[in-house]
Amino acid sequence: MQRRMDARDATASTTMRYPLVIFDFDGTLADSFPFFLQAQYALAERHGFAPIASDRVDALRRLGTRELMRELNVPAWKLPIVATDFIRAMREAPPVPLFPGVAQALAHLHEGGVRLAILTSNSVDNVRRVLGEELAGTIELFDGGAHMLGKHSRLARLIRRAGAERSQAVYVGDQLSDHEAARRAGIAFAAVGWGYTHADSLRAANPEEFLAEVAELRRFAGG
Repeated sequence: MQRRMDARDATASTTMRYPLVIFDFDGTLADSFPFFLQAQYALAERHGFAPIASDRVDALRRLGTRELMRELNVPAWKLPIVATDFIRAMREAPPVPLFPGVAQALAHLHEGGVRLAILTSNSVDNVRRVLGEELAGTIELFDGGAHMLGKHSRLARLIRRAGAERSQAVYVGDQLSDHEAARRAGIAFAAVGWGYTHADSLRAANPEEFLAEVAELRRFAGG
């Protein structure tokens, strides 16, 4: 399904700002935060970091990834190990739901000629299971297992795989680390207001785009 920008893409790029839209997954497309809160108690016990108390959830949602790691006493070297256990736990549990309206938005973008990709710290298998076969078919490129603090290099690689220019791409995510990754990769960032990080923190980071509701994803199709 991989392809380079062709004449059809060039025509599309004249009517839409970002012909290539790259999505984060957890908290952006998938409503996995409730599952994360449930799973993190077992992960905290197993890996020796502080669990998130229910009365601290809102405050911690306002922090960046590095700040959150300091608050929970998770060293950077341990983050990939914890992430691997989280991915395994999600694989063994019933699929988490997509946010309401995500399926329709992805279908709308695909039908409108937007090229879609997913870059996530989760596994591609988990992503495909949640999306389902039909919706996964709208995604041109997948890249999974990215380090939460190292997504910028994977973004750059994904754009090269797509044969696109950085000016043609936007990364859509729900965390301040996603914003940092987009900045370091030299592409635009679109923050969503419904994910893991509080909307106020994301707005304060001055992303190129801010989407308050899932239905606003449709505007990437231009028109």
